[in-house]
Amino acid sequence: MKDNGGSAFPSHGSMGEVSNEGMTLRDYFAAKVLCGLMTEYWNSDSYREPTFDLISKSAYALADAMMRARI
Repeated sequence: MKDNGGSAFPSHGSMGEVSNEGMTLRDYFAAKVLCGLMTEYWNSDSYREPTFDLISKSAYALADAMMRARI
């Protein structure tokens, strides 16, 4: 199983336990880089029909690199 970094925004219950529900840190990183990738794509001179699968895979590839870098 891929390390997803746990919860991006963990919440603590009344007993101090950490809830792991919601967005993972990996998803958060991918969402952040996706903004930059899409901006670059839409503003490029070589604009073509969107290849959303490629852009999405690139976002997660960068997120995975960010996960490795934080170790």
